Amino acid sequence: MSNRLCIFGEVLFDHFPDGKSVLGGAPFNVAWHLQAFGQSPNFISRVGDDAEGQTVRAAMQHWGMDTSSLQTDKIHPTGKVTVEFVDGEPNYDIVRPCAYDAIEAQLQISDCALLYHGSLALRETASRQALKQLMACRPKTVFIDVNLRAPWYQLQQVSDMLHTANWVKLNSDELNLLYPASKSKLPRAVDFLSEYGLSGLVVTHGAAGAELITDNGEHFTVKPEKDIEVVDTVGAGDAFASVIILGLNKNWPLDTTLQRAQLFASKLVANRGATVSDTAFYQHFINQWDLTA
Repeated sequence: MSNRLCIFGEVLFDHFPDGKSVLGGAPFNVAWHLQAFGQSPNFISRVGDDAEGQTVRAAMQHWGMDTSSLQTDKIHPTGKVTVEFVDGEPNYDIVRPCAYDAIEAQLQISDCALLYHGSLALRETASRQALKQLMACRPKTVFIDVNLRAPWYQLQQVSDMLHTANWVKLNSDELNLLYPASKSKLPRAVDFLSEYGLSGLVVTHGAAGAELITDNGEHFTVKPEKDIEVVDTVGAGDAFASVIILGLNKNWPLDTTLQRAQLFASKLVANRGATVSDTAFYQHFINQWDLTA
């Protein structure tokens, strides 16, 4: 059976207050990290027929990524987000419409063991139809990283989406928004997992760490080390998600997976932007986690 990872959704440029622009988009960031870890993901997205779209394609090729599922749009521009920081936390102004809103459903995907997607790229009908076609390929695992970005989501649509998932990752604010009160005496996260019939749920708590629970009652928690260097937190959750996916694909013990995800995210925030283009950054983890075996 194939263990190919399929990553569906947005690729865009984050534009920072100092005038710099950095490649981003949660699915792209996850695919970038997984490529660095030797997983050769199939990244499914769409860019404009413009200079930024060419930059995306060139960056992927330079990083060794498969570009066969990166579509080019003759009408819509490559995705763009303006990032501002308020009390150290990023706020996002997301341009609409753009190329990743119009991912075409004519996808030739035959092998997809794990399908990752979020919610942002599903704000338009075209890309929702493309995802629906991918779901028809019956991936063994569907991993949803919620990534709610106001005003680009509808709670009912997100709820419907979650019923298709095996694993979900979200932060504590998103959990509170999607599930404001438990329907039983169980902790909210446990009730949420049961409500949506999930195999596993990962809830991140920012500087307080994260927790992972499963449908068979396992519960693991992790906290970051003290005094970690923080340049910015953009992409920290994507770095975290990439290692959770890596651990699922490699059948690591879940507590080990959670610890490694926290460690990688803690190292990522010492960099500006959501990805790192220096292979040496990843080599330490590759060696420590025996990914060359």
